[in-house]
Amino acid sequence: MRARLSILSVVGRAALIVVGLTACVTKEDAKKMVEALQASQPNRPDVLPVMLNREIPLRYPPALYARKAQGNVMLRIFIDSAGRVHPESTAVAESSGEAAFDSAAVAGVKGLHFLPAQRRGAPMAVSILFPIYFRHPQGVPVPGDSVLHRGVDSARSSGPVGRRTDSAGR
Repeated sequence: MRARLSILSVVGRAALIVVGLTACVTKEDAKKMVEALQASQPNRPDVLPVMLNREIPLRYPPALYARKAQGNVMLRIFIDSAGRVHPESTAVAESSGEAAFDSAAVAGVKGLHFLPAQRRGAPMAVSILFPIYFRHPQGVPVPGDSVLHRGVDSARSSGPVGRRTDSAGR
């Protein structure tokens, strides 16, 4: 019982110290900490790049479309300070497991256009992870894909909404 009380009192004292320390941080101190953090990360943009394309210029590989195959490809793409993607710098960060999906994703990013990232109002080049989801409108929902397949039954019956998940635009 005595050991339990001393542990609780130590925990209680530590909590009071933490509360006391956090209560001592002023708005000016917080601003200085944020500025110091930003200064320690000089390559981090304030504004992320924004894709300008209305449709992603990708082609669903015909053989995989016929099989109703689906997959995810994670690309690392380099976007320069003018918002152009440099395809020679594009790399597959996480493969779909289907070489045709990976190749189609790499080939498709050549046609992407962005508003460039910015740091302190100036455009800057960045390297980002860019996910690409190949979804067949009649494919079985991919495990863990609840966000992309929300209302999948109503989407299939309504037509155009169901087609939006198809990278081939079919």
